[in-house]
Amino acid sequence: MIAFVSGPVAALAPTTAVIEVGGIGMAVQCTPNTLAGLRVGKEARLATSLVVREDSLTLYGFADDDERQVFELLQTASGVGPRLAQAMLATHSPDALRLAVSTGDEKALTAVSGIGKKGAQKLLLELKDRLGEPVGAHIGQQGIGTPVTSGWRDQLQAALIGLGYASREADEAVNAVAPQAEAAAAEGAAPPVPQLLRAALQTLNRAR
Repeated sequence: MIAFVSGPVAALAPTTAVIEVGGIGMAVQCTPNTLAGLRVGKEARLATSLVVREDSLTLYGFADDDERQVFELLQTASGVGPRLAQAMLATHSPDALRLAVSTGDEKALTAVSGIGKKGAQKLLLELKDRLGEPVGAHIGQQGIGTPVTSGWRDQLQAALIGLGYASREADEAVNAVAPQAEAAAAEGAAPPVPQLLRAALQTLNRAR
């Protein structure tokens, strides 16, 4: 197992970071939240989890070891593969997920793209004794199921700048997708940062 990768960031894409390790570029699948903290040319250290399939080897990267551990624990639930586990961490922090599961917060799980009402109920049952209690010092201030995407504007702008776009271009793209985020918030759901990032990139590509 590759526990972590460390080195300069060689390239960034909407879902992937390439980290140079000993002269080799390691492609690492990351959430928008993790990508937002990376900059091309800067040193980075990502906790990683290697997912082995019959026809592929995929390396998933995380901001810290706790996030990686939750990613792996989520996949112990039936029907949860690496992509869904990553989507859950793109929407909620590890402690927010622990809190949601420990309190039976079904709404927090259905905020994740790909999880419906029945799926959320099943996950709550299966994960209740696996994730444990929240460990963050400030979890009491966060509220139940607080998504990491509550500051979606800042996250989206940071991700776009990390991909090489100018601040002005990033601002315009964020404003262009704001109605989608506001529509999600009006329905009580967390703004879906991965989908918003894709929509923002489409806007920027059309403008060029």
